[in-house]
Amino acid sequence: MRILLIRSLFVLMGLSGLAIAGLYAVGMSPTSLGANIAVGTGMGAKLACSGRFLSGFDDARIRQDLASYSAAADWFSVDIDDQAQRARVSLMGFAGTSATYRDGIGCTLDLGESDVLTQLMAPDAPMVDDALGWPAGPAEPVLNETLARMLAASMAQDQAEGLETRALVLVQHGQLLAEAYAPGVTPKTRLMGWSMGKSLTALMLGWLEQRGQLTVDEQRLFDEWSRDERATIKLKDLLQMTSGLDFSEVYVPGSDATRMLFMEPSAASVPLQSPLKYAPGSHFSYSSGTTNLLSLLFTQRVGGPQQAINHLYQDILWPLGMRDTTLEPDASGVFVGSSNIYATARDWARLGEAFLHKGELNGVRIARKSYMDELVQPNASSNDRAYGYQVWLNRGEEALYWPDLPDDVYGFSGNRGQSVMIFPTQQAVMVRLGWSAKNYPANDRFAEWSRAWARHGASSTGCGRNRDG
Repeated sequence: MRILLIRSLFVLMGLSGLAIAGLYAVGMSPTSLGANIAVGTGMGAKLACSGRFLSGFDDARIRQDLASYSAAADWFSVDIDDQAQRARVSLMGFAGTSATYRDGIGCTLDLGESDVLTQLMAPDAPMVDDALGWPAGPAEPVLNETLARMLAASMAQDQAEGLETRALVLVQHGQLLAEAYAPGVTPKTRLMGWSMGKSLTALMLGWLEQRGQLTVDEQRLFDEWSRDERATIKLKDLLQMTSGLDFSEVYVPGSDATRMLFMEPSAASVPLQSPLKYAPGSHFSYSSGTTNLLSLLFTQRVGGPQQAINHLYQDILWPLGMRDTTLEPDASGVFVGSSNIYATARDWARLGEAFLHKGELNGVRIARKSYMDELVQPNASSNDRAYGYQVWLNRGEEALYWPDLPDDVYGFSGNRGQSVMIFPTQQAVMVRLGWSAKNYPANDRFAEWSRAWARHGASSTGCGRNRDG
């Protein structure tokens, strides 16, 4: 009996050792197993839910997308209920997390009970003339055949190099000149933008500023900060990510960023509790947390989650022609503006056009020209100035961010190589969407495309017209 027990103990020790080695092999630490599982199942459920019910992807594509983030994805089971419109991801059938889709609102992780979400309703979209051309309406554009072939060749090259590009769009002088799509993706496919949602959030705050509901120099932004040193943080500091808050943007289990996105009912609650590390305005630190504070501020200033949804769609997205865009909320009903945004490639181009024309598109002004001018100014930090109001700049005191592009270029950027690049002097917008596990060569590709439209675009043929917003 004693020998049997000893043998059993050695077997268990061996299995435990194999399990621990396996965890390390797939990037999971046994010392933070709970956080590993919560982040893995939370991220998986959220992406699976949105991938199915917003992008329309099948099980194979969803599984492949999840696997690109971690080898541990093979340990997780993915169950998508099309009838209930819910996705559940669990670790070998245990410790599961689910996310639920709601019409017009998108997918949200089911983190605790939320009466807010069950009561939220997306407003009804207005009727649009089908004959109305891009960017205001849905009529199919007349493409530049030469540039369309160029983008198709770039798409094929990206696929051959394993870069997983899914959509490319090129716009100049208000004309959609060319686009290309990967198999299974169409102009109506809503694709994940990740951190490009930050730039939309900046425009939303510009809309509030235009209405006189806040100013960029405003302080005492939240009641929780009113009695400590965080009261001196300005809205401008949040917009430029120079708030000084001690928020960790490291994406490991249990970090500020992963807790915020995949473990907490309120994404803004994590950065809202962050202490001050630097004097406001003095130090740039890229932080998705500060963007979700902006989302919270937007929600508070307009009167709550339902009003936030109404204003976003009725007063910002739809006037821009963006009828295929969804900015998803957390379980508290507040938009996760840092990350959870899905839009078609054409809608991303429309958003770029609104920035290019300094807050105005389709005859509607969303933000003041002065605000949009400030948006592209370098911040005043001592360490990295090439960031404006939630956009990356190609200038500052450092080397150019995209060395082969003009220094006035700026853009939206997101995980997996999402990019909307804005060329003010050339009056052009370029969009690239995909799912690249490896770094996407944005500088090289955008430089190649810009040379092509300089030869064959609207400016060289005389078609189109230059609009100054």
